[in-house]
Amino acid sequence: MDTTELKNKFTEIYGESKEQIHAFFAPGRVNLIGEHTDYNGGYVLPCALDYGTYLLVRKCDKKHISLTTTEFEYAPTIPLDLIHEKHGQEWVNYPLGIIDQFRKLNSQLQTGAELLFSGTIPHGAGLSSSASIEMVTAVALNDIFSFGHSLVELIQLSQRAENDFVGMNCGIMDQFAVGMGRENHAVFLDTDTLDYELVPVKLKDHKLIISNTNKQRKLTDSKYNERRTECEQALEHLNKEGQAFKNLGKIEYTQFQKVQERIPDPVLQKRARHVITEDKRVIAATQALNSGDLETFGRLMNESHDSLRDDYEVTGKELDTLVDEARKLEGVLGSRMTGAGFGGCTVSLVRAEATEAFISQVGKNYEAKTGLKPEFYTTLIRDGAKKINI
Repeated sequence: MDTTELKNKFTEIYGESKEQIHAFFAPGRVNLIGEHTDYNGGYVLPCALDYGTYLLVRKCDKKHISLTTTEFEYAPTIPLDLIHEKHGQEWVNYPLGIIDQFRKLNSQLQTGAELLFSGTIPHGAGLSSSASIEMVTAVALNDIFSFGHSLVELIQLSQRAENDFVGMNCGIMDQFAVGMGRENHAVFLDTDTLDYELVPVKLKDHKLIISNTNKQRKLTDSKYNERRTECEQALEHLNKEGQAFKNLGKIEYTQFQKVQERIPDPVLQKRARHVITEDKRVIAATQALNSGDLETFGRLMNESHDSLRDDYEVTGKELDTLVDEARKLEGVLGSRMTGAGFGGCTVSLVRAEATEAFISQVGKNYEAKTGLKPEFYTTLIRDGAKKINI
């Protein structure tokens, strides 16, 4: 994005001032493997993208905060004593949730501020546009108001903002990937302890292709919260006979095989089985990347999608069709849904020479079977949220 053009837009909206305009960027993320494990204390392996959210921000001597975006018309100016109030289902709830969390930590805005957001993440694609907005706001306000919070604290604060203010009961993976991502590396994260490792992603003659179903969905209206409740119920059953499993993510698969019959509902058994086997796949996938074994990594991607389809039941016709069509092509090592599911995107590991055929064939066959026209993004793995020059 042309940040000079964005700076001109900022001045056009807010006018000239002696106060400095500061610029920040937070990426979106794609999860390579490890889906629906983060709120179960399990393992995930996401990476940050070159798509993301830009934020230009400037202090002002007025007792209000102004929020504008290049993407939507809603652009409120809110008195500082009212910034803790939610605005229906509007996009501003994501930055307002951050400000509310700062307030709860006694990190108050000392003055007003003017903010202009501009994003390059496709809406509704499941690439964490919400976490990107949250993290870019958190990093920016922490910087210009000198709040002094660490990056991990900003990540945790951003998750709480989405849970408590926006009302989406997400885990911490998205915010962590957006904050901690590093160029050409994935983040192997234990979501229970927040211990993490940067894992090199050496694609060599391969590319990551993200395929967007373009199925319209709202995450907070999906069955995401239902799945989380089912996992909690499964854990309760497993702990009924004196066990003290902290969460599903800390149960070894061999342990689960011995105690799974404690779960009387076969649906809840499937939910737990997905989480526990997915954790095994994330560990194996991390080992494969560390050794440069892309063939094994691709196979694990395929197994992950199959588990999400059969045991967790969060894929649906559109995601399954994209994956099925991708797997038919020579040069595709692996393909899986990524994100919460019920629409959104797949991520595929594809030989570079097969990229054109992938986009052409998968696109044509998907549209013929679903009536929807997909979009494709070849992406680079970039750094996490940070201040940038303009």
